Amino acid sequence: MAEVVLKDVNKVYPNGYHAIHDLNINIEDGEFLVLVGPSGCGKSTALRMVAGLEEISSGEMYIGDKLVNDVHPKDRDIAMVFQNYALYPHMSVADNIGFALKLAKVPKAEIEERVKKAAAVLDLTENLDRKPGQLSGGQRQRVAMGRAIVRQPKAFLMDEPLSNLDAKLRVQMRAEIAGLQRDLGVTTVYVTHDQVEAMTMGDRVCVLKRGYLQQVDSPQNLYESPDNVFVAGFIGSPSMNLMKVNLTGTADAPFVEIAGQKVAVDPALAATKPGLANFVGKEVVVGIRPEDLEDAEITNAPDEKVLSTEVSLIESLGSEIIVHFPLAADSFSIMDAEFEGEDAVEAAKDAQGRTIYVGKFSPRSRARMGQPIRIGIDTGRFHFFDPSTGLAIRD
Repeated sequence: MAEVVLKDVNKVYPNGYHAIHDLNINIEDGEFLVLVGPSGCGKSTALRMVAGLEEISSGEMYIGDKLVNDVHPKDRDIAMVFQNYALYPHMSVADNIGFALKLAKVPKAEIEERVKKAAAVLDLTENLDRKPGQLSGGQRQRVAMGRAIVRQPKAFLMDEPLSNLDAKLRVQMRAEIAGLQRDLGVTTVYVTHDQVEAMTMGDRVCVLKRGYLQQVDSPQNLYESPDNVFVAGFIGSPSMNLMKVNLTGTADAPFVEIAGQKVAVDPALAATKPGLANFVGKEVVVGIRPEDLEDAEITNAPDEKVLSTEVSLIESLGSEIIVHFPLAADSFSIMDAEFEGEDAVEAAKDAQGRTIYVGKFSPRSRARMGQPIRIGIDTGRFHFFDPSTGLAIRD
């Protein structure tokens, strides 16, 4: 086991494309770190640089206390699990798991013992004589994991290992992988585009956008205290509602004006964000998580914490309902602050040009399609961002 350290790491391709910008991450010994972000953000490139499959253009990379910039992949003492499993179809499960040990000329008796131990851990003992083609997707993924485990490496690197599995199996396998990593205590770097996967598996999560590190923190801190509007909008499902509003009132008792309706900001929240005082009388971006909205008839929310609108769509999930509603308030794209409009996805709008937002309501709600509704807001859980920089407004 070993820590993995990236210091000011850059990746620039021969055509000039700058894929990774000054990446600094310290992955602790035994930690499970997840790299997450949209397609093209550089997460797989970063992982491949750790593996030695991509050259580092500048910066330093350490595995343990050893500088590995110029160390060949096979000499880095890491094990990689790929998206497509990369199993040999003509070999048995046992031979696939032990193949790297065979190449390393480990004694046959030791190979057999280590393969059996890995198979027992992964519930593959009864499948050791089968070929990969005779296994389910989840079993093939376990074989790929077994091949990494028997190496007893300093670190595991996993590149979207669950993306080929169906939804139910993904949930099962992510729990198994996280549990296995905790049991083994091996430093693990895991790449995924699925933020739910990232949040449920990682000790810490590293969010990337366009090759820039946005924030690295525990899943809960990312969710509750995003550093910028990109992290706020990317983490969470359904996504945070982000809208441009005017901040009025006073520093001690501010209001946000949403679609012509004044909503009081919880004074206790305002007290924790002294930087808000600089935005009174100006435009800000307010973020509201769908779960911080509810049918006001259930919560009996006071009028100053209620928005009046109508229901445009309802998605019933049994334990909750997802309610879509229009507001004449401009949305703020999570890409707007740094890349004006370049990667922005046009927000859904209704026939009147109003933006559609989303709430996560109790199934006790009497919300009905096309009917008026009063939506109560937990204004103590507002998030505020500077519209010019996208950074969270705090101090």
